[in-house]
Amino acid sequence: MTTTEAPTGPADKPAFGTKLAFGIGAIANGVKDNGLAYFLLLFYSQVAGLDSRLVGLALTLALVIDALIDPVIGYWSDNFRSRWGRRHPFMYAAAVPVALAYFLLWSPPKGLEQQALFVYLLGVLVTIRILFSLYEIPSNSLAPEITRDYDQRSSLQAFRYYFAWTGGNAASVLMFGLLFPLFVTPSFHNGQFNPAAYRVYGIISATLIFLAIMASSLGTHSQIKHLQAPPPKRDMSVRLIFREILETLWNKSFAALFLSSIFGSIASGLSASMAFLLYAYFWKFTSAQASMVTSGVFISAIIGATLAPWISKTLGKKKGAIIVGLIAFLGSPLPITLRLLGVLPPAGAAVNFWLVFFNTVFDVGLIICFQILSTAMMADLVEQAEVRTGRRSEGMFFAASAFINKIVSGAGIIIASFILAAAGLARGADPSTVSTATVLKMGLLYAPTIVSLWMIMLAIMSTYSINREDHEANLRTLAEVRAKEGDGV
Repeated sequence: MTTTEAPTGPADKPAFGTKLAFGIGAIANGVKDNGLAYFLLLFYSQVAGLDSRLVGLALTLALVIDALIDPVIGYWSDNFRSRWGRRHPFMYAAAVPVALAYFLLWSPPKGLEQQALFVYLLGVLVTIRILFSLYEIPSNSLAPEITRDYDQRSSLQAFRYYFAWTGGNAASVLMFGLLFPLFVTPSFHNGQFNPAAYRVYGIISATLIFLAIMASSLGTHSQIKHLQAPPPKRDMSVRLIFREILETLWNKSFAALFLSSIFGSIASGLSASMAFLLYAYFWKFTSAQASMVTSGVFISAIIGATLAPWISKTLGKKKGAIIVGLIAFLGSPLPITLRLLGVLPPAGAAVNFWLVFFNTVFDVGLIICFQILSTAMMADLVEQAEVRTGRRSEGMFFAASAFINKIVSGAGIIIASFILAAAGLARGADPSTVSTATVLKMGLLYAPTIVSLWMIMLAIMSTYSINREDHEANLRTLAEVRAKEGDGV
């Protein structure tokens, strides 16, 4: 077996500054994901006037196109040679164009008909997706290179997810707490339906995305000399590339995470795209109330980021993720279920708001913890694959993870669009005029669908097999191989 050249010495416990810089980069991911998941369907269907099914179609097509490119970006990043290493050139190159494209998403030309607006949305989404992949895949691939320690990987991902959720949530609070109230006018009694609010959001979000990418890239730049070197130069062919991709990804534990991610991504897409619609129509929350619920996620990020490293040390990643996931995913639609059963009073009651608020804070905290653990599980596949193939392929694993998240999360948005259509919710409908029967039908269709998807995901994840002992055995095997190669054996 021939391994790639070892790095000059990554620390088992990365410095706080390194973790911080790695984490800050996720603010860009959080802002982008938050906008696409929570606001895009609302903006283009209820504000811009595009049929909700066409919005779902545009999102799905953009995801599929981008997802097909992700493995290429991952493989390219794993084998890229430069004086700035394998990852950072991609990260720097993406900063300006991705921020500009994100701004354009929220400022479509006025007066476009359905077909033209659909083409515009699709084109901008494809551009954003591809450019973000050029940043996200190399950036995420830094994690297993920065540390090989089983528990430190959970700690590193805790920083990543804390900033992703905090950054994305800050954008939501900005919208509901400031921009929507600020853009209430005689023509728009609810600022959620004023297109000017979204244009300002686009400017602010694009700026945050640029600053986060640059801060993370510059903050981790000093680690380049410690990161994994690219493999030796060799003659490449399309056949060899695809063979190596299949060799890298062909194992049971990757299949478990890959297949479970299919259902998890669909559920995430459904949950995110329905969240603010449920706030507005099912619960009839005001913008201020929606902002308060969203603000509670700042507490959730602290809960999740603090809990995950402790769970990793005490229960292990897989067992901890499944236990935490069961609690989180069964509890997520609980308030909706209680209202459907007639336990809760009608929409607008104060008790409903506080139940949703505290349920969201606790439940999202557990979901963040689950995400941290499952992503750290993906990082541990790197050494297992290196033992089998002799190649380190961080980019391939994180590209594969991005591939499945993208290619199927659009299905969740499509499911959401059909739930809205089946419930009979009209485009641009004033929440005060929508019938109780319509909003209850939304909840009745949503709750069992989301729970079923989460439970299938956890069942498949249970077949993942790498634990702490397996990971440490893989590290010892690789150390022995490198020692033999160093001795010329």
